[in-house]
Amino acid sequence: MRHDIDHLHHVGHIVRDMEEGLALYRRLGFRLSPPAYPMLSPREGEPPRPFGATNTHANFPRSFVELVSCIDNDDPDRLPSDAKRIPLQAPPEHLARITESIRSTVARLVACLARFQGLHILVFETPDADAAAGRLSAEGVRHGGVITVRRPVDTANGTRMEPIRLLELDSPAPDETGAVSVAEGRIAIAENPAAALLEAQPDIDHPNGAVDLVESVLCVARSALPEVERRYEKYLGRPARADGPARVFDLDGSRVTLVADADLEAILPGERAPALPAFVAYAVAVRDIGVARHLLEENGFPLKRSASGDLFVPAAAALGAAILFRESARRPAR
Repeated sequence: MRHDIDHLHHVGHIVRDMEEGLALYRRLGFRLSPPAYPMLSPREGEPPRPFGATNTHANFPRSFVELVSCIDNDDPDRLPSDAKRIPLQAPPEHLARITESIRSTVARLVACLARFQGLHILVFETPDADAAAGRLSAEGVRHGGVITVRRPVDTANGTRMEPIRLLELDSPAPDETGAVSVAEGRIAIAENPAAALLEAQPDIDHPNGAVDLVESVLCVARSALPEVERRYEKYLGRPARADGPARVFDLDGSRVTLVADADLEAILPGERAPALPAFVAYAVAVRDIGVARHLLEENGFPLKRSASGDLFVPAAAALGAAILFRESARRPAR
């Protein structure tokens, strides 16, 4: 059966300090694109300054992990050495609207960080955003409509801003940017640029051997689990399967796992949800788990084993997100 959701597109890890996040991910063995810093003139005629939010990606051929942070308003000119300055140019009559939109984005990030530092974004991949939007509307899922945004894609000739079509999910009403949200964070569905373009990205050969994003783990209160399961059935257009104490939605080579708070430690020993509901972990597939283990141990990370045998770095050692490493040829069932 063909589905209009076929893989994980990306997860978003929101951190308080971008330089600390960059250092963490590099120690974990990921190659990261230079962090992008929007530059905007606060007033007409004034020089542009970093403003809003900054992000970077650990890219894979099909998916990515996004690292996001707010720009420090107390010292906006303190940028990482490899920061990529992105000028935002707009006619004076549009400047106020763009500025307010960016401030709205920052306010949402601040609200996320007020809950906890960690995972707050989950985006699914679709081959057809319009088809996904039609199905979701028919099933009564609220969304902000299909919009076109631009995603930076690194190439051998520099960064290209590729248009992608995006659908934000579930909220009483979208805000002025079209963004909507649910209790666990931002949920969206996105089309990818052409596969050949993504596979040609220069920084997808990670020292830890990561090749794909293969799982997102959502922890909820036990009493809420049936309702959340029904909601994700509508999002993904398929039922979950029971897998020990968890409920699993299988996608094409990736999955979403729902688990009650009381059962989280049974699948990820020692882990506790920082709030409920919360995305608590994600998994990447790696070419050689031995290579990944050696790199992580050399870089001083404490390592644990999940109930299914995956190696993972606890959330306490990774800025609020448990990060699992899974041998790419293995698709374990709990």
